[in-house]
Amino acid sequence: MTATHVTARPRTGSELRQLARLLRVEVRDELLSILREPTGLFFSIAMPVGFFALFAGLYGGEEAGGVTVGTRMLATFGTFGVLGVTLLNPGIGVADDRERGWLRHKRVTATPLPVTLLAKVLATMPYSLGVLLAMTGVAAALGSLDMAAGTWLRLSAVLVAAAWPFALVALAVGFLATPNATTAILNAIYIPAAVASGLWIPLEQLPAFVGEYLAPVLPTYHLSQLALAQIDVGSASGHVWPLVAFTVLGAVAAGVAYRSAKP
Repeated sequence: MTATHVTARPRTGSELRQLARLLRVEVRDELLSILREPTGLFFSIAMPVGFFALFAGLYGGEEAGGVTVGTRMLATFGTFGVLGVTLLNPGIGVADDRERGWLRHKRVTATPLPVTLLAKVLATMPYSLGVLLAMTGVAAALGSLDMAAGTWLRLSAVLVAAAWPFALVALAVGFLATPNATTAILNAIYIPAAVASGLWIPLEQLPAFVGEYLAPVLPTYHLSQLALAQIDVGSASGHVWPLVAFTVLGAVAAGVAYRSAKP
């Protein structure tokens, strides 16, 4: 077999505009496909908001570290909510598309497959914001929210942008596993990582080894610390580079899985 070498060339302006149009259509289709499967929204949206309402109702009015617990929980449970959307939806979507042969079909259409995959990730952003808005509404209704609009915007921007790399890991799993296995694997990552990162219960109330040894190696912990730093609880220092490293690893894993996938 003779290897074929393709020389990459810079794309022209018209080609870039065409890709932008294709991406816009793909994102719209992804948003609609998520809405058509409301059961999938339960775990990624309704469950974190429900947990937040439960814990904020119990402890939201108390104070910890100079802020109300409800405000602090918007950072930690917000991390949990955004994580669920970005981790579960793209991976399960890719696994479903592989099983139905949709990715193979995409490879012979005018839409480059990377555009389709990017659209799956971008489509999680509006839902991530939806989760944060729902939690904010709950906290406000319970009277436990003490946060300026600018702080909320900064917190939301950090969570949505910094949680994006988790979608790369989700894509890697979706490229390699069946839909059922993808759901199981991602949930096996999602829930334990949330607990061990102190997203549900503060690390101070968990066994000491969790906070000392387990949490610091989890990207979910560093994301939550970045979120807490936005409301002046702790510092962002030392929490950016682990997420950057995780992004690189996630991109490598997604790329290797993509090349190994059987569409």
